[in-house]
Amino acid sequence: MELLLLLLLCVSAAAERLPSSSSLVTQPGPSDPVLLPPVQHEDLEVVACSPANEMDMMALDGEHVWHADFVQGKGVVTMPHFLVHPEFPGFYERAVEREKLIVSFLMAHQQPVCSDPPLSLLYPAHHAVLGEENVLVCHVSGFCPAPVQVYWMKNGQEVTAASSLSVPLPSRSSTFTQISRLNIVVQFGDVYSCSVDHPALRKPLTRTWEFQVEVPPGPGSGPAVLCAVGVMVGLLGAAAGAFFMVKGKQLIGPS
Repeated sequence: MELLLLLLLCVSAAAERLPSSSSLVTQPGPSDPVLLPPVQHEDLEVVACSPANEMDMMALDGEHVWHADFVQGKGVVTMPHFLVHPEFPGFYERAVEREKLIVSFLMAHQQPVCSDPPLSLLYPAHHAVLGEENVLVCHVSGFCPAPVQVYWMKNGQEVTAASSLSVPLPSRSSTFTQISRLNIVVQFGDVYSCSVDHPALRKPLTRTWEFQVEVPPGPGSGPAVLCAVGVMVGLLGAAAGAFFMVKGKQLIGPS
């Protein structure tokens, strides 16, 4: 069953409340807040679901700030810990009711909304150094409907349980992006793969990565090349001299 997607996009002033049925309440800080001039922010709310998958999330200026965790039965704030976290009263309960309505609609119509296959990239988050910790990033984008399934392998053994997968983040093109990460210790000979499964793919999309040793040019390679070039020039010079000597004797004739 394909996902049904609803995008709610609006522009609001920073001093105003987010456009929703429940207000956004900011926790009081240790001191009075400094009043700043109103600025424009983009508030994006995404509701997508099927009988097997549900998603209700909010983003502010392109950053994921809240989503409903239907497995844990609560709303999750994903803003950085060093910021004053807002509260979202009633948001989870509203999300549950909306998901029920959308699932009922899907069951009645059973029509796919979109079918765009994903693209993927696999790369280390930092410069890979042998023996040091790093993070492999599997960046999946351009797909619809959401979500994708991501599987990790190390030397032929599945290590998906040790990875993380973000919630689908929508783009303006009505497609989604998800990022999966796997913590690793860079070792020579280890081969990692990230496989992405999606209804629009005939088979999983797989990318591989392994540590490559960068071999700098040897200290003696430069003089060796120059020596070889010098020998070639010398041989060509000798051949040219012999040619002109023979031609000169033919012009002068026998003595």
